[in-house]
Amino acid sequence: MRLAAFGLALLGGTVTVAMGVRAAGAGAPGAGAPIDVAELPSEPARLASVSLLLDLANAGPRLVAVGERGHVLLSDDAGRHWIQTRTPTQALLTGVCFADARHGIAVGHDEIILASADGGYSWQRTHFAPQAQQPLLDVWCGPDGRAIAVGAYGVYMLSTDYGASWAEHKLEPTNEQPGKGATTGGAGAKSGKGATTGAAGAKSGKGATTGARSATPGSAAGVAPADLPDEIGGGYHLNAIAADEQLRLYIAAEAGHLYRSDDRGATWITLPSPYEGSLFGVLPLPGGAVLAYGLRGNLFRSADAGASWQRIPTDTKATLDGGAALGNGRVVVVGLSGVLLFSRDGGSSFSLLQQDDRKGLAAVRAVPGDTLVTVGEVGVKLIADPRS
Repeated sequence: MRLAAFGLALLGGTVTVAMGVRAAGAGAPGAGAPIDVAELPSEPARLASVSLLLDLANAGPRLVAVGERGHVLLSDDAGRHWIQTRTPTQALLTGVCFADARHGIAVGHDEIILASADGGYSWQRTHFAPQAQQPLLDVWCGPDGRAIAVGAYGVYMLSTDYGASWAEHKLEPTNEQPGKGATTGGAGAKSGKGATTGAAGAKSGKGATTGARSATPGSAAGVAPADLPDEIGGGYHLNAIAADEQLRLYIAAEAGHLYRSDDRGATWITLPSPYEGSLFGVLPLPGGAVLAYGLRGNLFRSADAGASWQRIPTDTKATLDGGAALGNGRVVVVGLSGVLLFSRDGGSSFSLLQQDDRKGLAAVRAVPGDTLVTVGEVGVKLIADPRS
C-alpha cells in the first residue's frame, strides 16, 4: 500500500464543515463486550474537513471526500463548504467513486464497502470482512452498475449492481505482453490464503499494510523496459484502479506490477513495468496515454496504453499518490510533503510546485474558478490552478 502514513493536523480558515446526524441503528455494546469501531456508526465531527481525508470523487457536480473514522463529506459549491454525512462505520475509508450523480461506492479497512444511491447523502454497508485482514484500497465505478474494488494481498472484488452485492475473485492476468496475441487470463474463484497484516499505514496513506512484504525501490528502464515476472498469485497489493475514456482499465500494484483490461475487467494482461518499486497510482490520459507513479517521486508515462514507458523527471523524492487530467493537456499529480506536479503538455514533462506547508496530498480534482480541490493530511485544501 502506500507506504508512508499521513499524519493528523489542522487546517485553519480555508473551508467550513457542518456536522451531520449520528447514524441510527447501531446500539451501544453491552458492558464488557469488545468494541470494533468498524461496526460503529460514524460520529459528527466539527473538524472533519481538516482531518485525514484520502480520496475525492465527483458525483455529478458534487464533490465527495472520504477518510478517517468513516468520514464522508459532501460539497456542492466547488469545495468551499462541506457537510458531513452519516455512515454505518468508523473504519478508515480509502477510496470512493461514483458511476453517476446518484450511485456511489466507498471502500476501506476491514474490507468494508459502503454503497449510496442518493448522491452520497446516505450509505449502506454491503460488505464487511474484518477476519480477512486485507483492507480495500481503491474502487472503480463503471457503467451499468459494474464496479471493481481492489486492495491488499491481491484482493479483487466485483459488483454488477452498483455495489449492492459483491463476489470476490482471484485476478489471473497473463504474463504475455500487449501485442503478442496471447489469450488473456481472467478473474476466477479466489483461492484461500491466510494472510497476516502488518501495522496499518495509509494510502500513501490510503491505508493498508507494510508488514507482508517490502517493495524495494529499483531502477527504471528506458522507453521500452523489460517486463517483471507476474506474481500476483502471491498476493501483491493492488493499490489503484482507473479507467480511460474507452473504458480500458488499469491497475497499479506493489513491486512495480501493472495490469490492463480491455473488456471492463473480464480479463487482464500484464503490462511491462518500468520500475521494481511500488506504484500507488495510475492516471489514464486522452489518446491512449497513461501515467503511473509511486515511491520516491517515480513517475512514468506511456503513449501506447502501457506497452512501453518513459521515466518523467519530477525533482522530488516524495511519494506520489494521486492525480487528475484537467483538460487542454494540463495534468496534475500530488503526493507527500506538499508535492504538486503540474504539466501543460499532456504529462510529457512536469514542474514541481511544492506547497509551503509541506502537508501530504492524497487526491485532487479541478473545479470551476481556476481552483484545485485537494484532500490529504490536513483534510480539504484549495489550491490555485496553475496556468501558463
